Amino acid sequence: MKRQLSSVVAAAFLSILAWSCNQSDPAPKGDYVQGVFVMNEGNFLQNNGGISYFTREQSTAEAEIFADANGSALGGGVQDYTAFEGTGIILIDNSAAGMDKVQFVNSNTFKTEGSIGAPDIENPREVVIANKKAYVTCWGTNPAYTFSTGYVAVIDLSTKKVIKKIDIAKGPENLIYSNGKIFVGTTTFSTGKTLTVISTTNDEVAKSIPLNGTVTPIGIDANGKLWVSAGISALKMSPDSYAVEATLPIGTDASKIPTNFTLSADLKSIFFVLTWYDASFAAHGNTYKFAITDSQVNVNTPFIKRNFTGLAVDPTQGLLYAGVTPSLAQAGYAVRYRADGSLVDSVKVGVSPTGFFFK
Repeated sequence: MKRQLSSVVAAAFLSILAWSCNQSDPAPKGDYVQGVFVMNEGNFLQNNGGISYFTREQSTAEAEIFADANGSALGGGVQDYTAFEGTGIILIDNSAAGMDKVQFVNSNTFKTEGSIGAPDIENPREVVIANKKAYVTCWGTNPAYTFSTGYVAVIDLSTKKVIKKIDIAKGPENLIYSNGKIFVGTTTFSTGKTLTVISTTNDEVAKSIPLNGTVTPIGIDANGKLWVSAGISALKMSPDSYAVEATLPIGTDASKIPTNFTLSADLKSIFFVLTWYDASFAAHGNTYKFAITDSQVNVNTPFIKRNFTGLAVDPTQGLLYAGVTPSLAQAGYAVRYRADGSLVDSVKVGVSPTGFFFK
């Protein structure tokens, strides 16, 4: 009798446990559960940026999913987007003073979940997530485009409030997170030549590292090394001691600006665009690739003979996604390439695609 009772109790317990697991881990619901999100910066003076979306199997995109979900546009240029535990974080830069914001959405439905505006958020640029906090680089008020102000806004994602501002001048922009540290670079429009390291333990500046040129953190490679662009060089650094272990010149022409760095899916190669401007300020350029084991960067042979406004690699499929901006008065394209540089297809998106988020 005791054995039978124990068996019944055990079976009942297992049934309840299975039911509980099913109840606590439901599949996420929404139209945007899995796919590719394209950040369209738009025309700055028209404040017509947005986020396009398509699944990996599609060749057509929804042009502006925030407007589709909420009945109104984002109201500015989209600078960056990421998501964490069901919350999407969109950075919006509006041409009018005091109208910039961080817009929160449900990452699966894109329904609005509130926002943070000025004076907490002014000229937001990029965002990373660490320890359930969002770190947002901001240029600040940036009077007369002097890039004399700037900070990293720390947002508690449980309350959706800015809990701290970490002062960093010279136009803080690019940033990556790794192992308790956030590496912050500066915009190419400023004179900032410092790599700033923020500790996510206390949200303080842990180190300021002067480098030779405008600084762009690229990422952590397959060997655990930090890659940083400084001027027209790519640097391999120790993320612990910050020592520069290798310097790879990117050509010799300082008028050609290396931008849009991204690591391959296996973290063993780096893609980037080398851009220059003619007398009419029209952009030209090509896309290049080098291995993390290379001793130099070959800028004589482009990987793809084309200039792009954004680059990213899908970690799931390994495809290279590139943003094409024909003009600021028409829709752009997300172009997909295989690892060998061969073309897959192109997807029509919004105005001025400059970034990608994969989910």
